[in-house]
Amino acid sequence: MSLRTVTATEVLRTDDRRRRSPRHRSGSWKSALRREWRLYTLAALPVAFLLLFKYVPMVGNVIAFRRYVPGGSIFGEQWVGFAYFERFLADAKFWEVFGNTIIIGALALIIVFPLPIVLALLLNEVRIRWFKKLVQTVSYLPHFMSIVIVASFVFELTSLDGSINAMVKAMGGSPISFMQEADWFRAVYVVSEAWQTVGWGTILYLAALTTIDDQLYEASRIDGANRWQQTWHVTLPGIQPTMMVLLVLNIGQFMAVGFEKIFLLYNPLTYPTADVISTYVYRIGLTSGQPSYATAIGLFEALIGLVLVLGANLVSRRLSGSSLW
Repeated sequence: MSLRTVTATEVLRTDDRRRRSPRHRSGSWKSALRREWRLYTLAALPVAFLLLFKYVPMVGNVIAFRRYVPGGSIFGEQWVGFAYFERFLADAKFWEVFGNTIIIGALALIIVFPLPIVLALLLNEVRIRWFKKLVQTVSYLPHFMSIVIVASFVFELTSLDGSINAMVKAMGGSPISFMQEADWFRAVYVVSEAWQTVGWGTILYLAALTTIDDQLYEASRIDGANRWQQTWHVTLPGIQPTMMVLLVLNIGQFMAVGFEKIFLLYNPLTYPTADVISTYVYRIGLTSGQPSYATAIGLFEALIGLVLVLGANLVSRRLSGSSLW
């Protein structure tokens, strides 16, 4: 018996060493490729898309350090170092759009991010199935709408003869030109963003709620916990990993405030509060014909986003144990 035990142990150790060897790992990768070639084939197109449209264009960031001349080399004609970075750091207009980006991103993160959690918790308490499905369907339909359609809805609702001003006049107020007054732009953007995204985010949290063990609720009821205490001590900790991962992803998109929606909604009258880095880069790079300067600004924005997502991921891992990697 002792001899067979030692022999089995040696065999296991030998197999473990073989699995760890580079030769075996290479063979395992090849055998896995042959065995699961259909799955790899399905992944080929998305990977090619990412490489072609996400990674290959990164090579163009070199013109942030070189002077690009239309019709010349795509990598620029002359090395200028950090001249474009120094230029936008000294540009008052850049700091205006940078401040707008921070404010709009912070408002969207603070106001819009918790709303799907609240809606998911409320729907989780609904016991009428048809009503729950109806609310879910109505709430996430705007997510599938084109940004152009969403912008059209916003213009119709906020026009001088739109529904919102009709209610304002019904309450004795004067019509407000929401889309022509800079002070109203941020509120309009955040409300439209919440309306468009809250339902889709709710789906993720409802899926996370289904993974919570019902025995935890039963144990909390035995201990005398009411519904609010169960939500605080059972439900929220149960969906905390999902919350933290989505929070990290949202912080990563903090600087990349939705270009399409802002571009469709803003106008020169609302530039003081609506113009963000992405729209400024568009005007500088395409309208004004300064691609190197625009690339430098875009690279600066991307670096800030990278620092934010790395920092948020680190803090999330330290505080909650949940992270993207």
